[in-house]
Amino acid sequence: MSLAEINVCPGTLAEGFSSYSPSCLRKLFGGKKVSHILPFDSPQKSEAEAALFIENRQRISISGVQEKVSLRLEKNKLRLTNPGESGTYILKPIPRDLKKVDQVPANEHLTMQIARQVYGLNTAENALIFFQDGTPAYITKRFDVNPDGSKRGKEDFASLAGKTSDNAGANFKYDLSYEEVGLLLQRFVPAWRIEIEKYFALVVFNFLFSNGDAHLKNFSLLETPNGDYVLAPAYDLINTRLHVDDTDFALKKGLFADDFQLPKYRSRLHPAKEDFVELAMRIGVQEKRIEKLLAPFLTKQLLVEALISRSFLNATSKKSYLENYRQRRNYLMG
Repeated sequence: MSLAEINVCPGTLAEGFSSYSPSCLRKLFGGKKVSHILPFDSPQKSEAEAALFIENRQRISISGVQEKVSLRLEKNKLRLTNPGESGTYILKPIPRDLKKVDQVPANEHLTMQIARQVYGLNTAENALIFFQDGTPAYITKRFDVNPDGSKRGKEDFASLAGKTSDNAGANFKYDLSYEEVGLLLQRFVPAWRIEIEKYFALVVFNFLFSNGDAHLKNFSLLETPNGDYVLAPAYDLINTRLHVDDTDFALKKGLFADDFQLPKYRSRLHPAKEDFVELAMRIGVQEKRIEKLLAPFLTKQLLVEALISRSFLNATSKKSYLENYRQRRNYLMG
């Protein structure tokens, strides 16, 4: 693979850039002029780099099945962390054992950018980055590490729910409903009325963009400077339908803790607006706010289509991504 010519920012997808835009450099790298090309080869290309990647993955504490390695920014260059160091960035190379596996980094990057730019969701800073042979990877800045290197408290909802592989089996992170997650947020977050709206919007977004990976470990609480907790920035947002034939929701119970279904929709195969309205009421979203929160997801968003067209997905994947979005929006509208 060779590095293709770039004409959009690999971070913001803004047009007219051959590398990271000033806006991306400021948000992701503190204004330092960092190249969109990593200063080392991909692990598939170099045996020496592969050994370093394997050793690095054994140290990183971020959970998940996708391979992740820890990076630090030194002056204006990224490098793998050494033993005993805390990383400030997470690099996710192309994974294995999925359909269209080479499209995964661009897919996650696009989905994260849509979440922030179109729907105003709070997301982890992120971009695409490329190995020297042109192979893409996804990079994200850790939001649980302070500028001085100290850690902020972070706890995912599997831990908050007391779910582990020991007490709930191998699929413990799928063993709940989105209603129950919302009620956990109420329990552990003092300012839950503000945070529950952010959580609700994220659940709707995950449905609209076919994120079948929105399990308990992909929602977290983050400690504030005051010592209380709020909903962490969204992370690991991806359109899983491009890669696996999954269901509407990652959590096996779906939206509700019980078998609730609106009587007039019992024959329907997919959820719609009314189901999300019911979820919002159950988790404590103020009734007068529900329509306003749902409106952006029901509206045809031209920026979604623009970002898809500017993304680093190939032509076939762009078409599938757009079709999935349109289909899910039709489901929402009933």
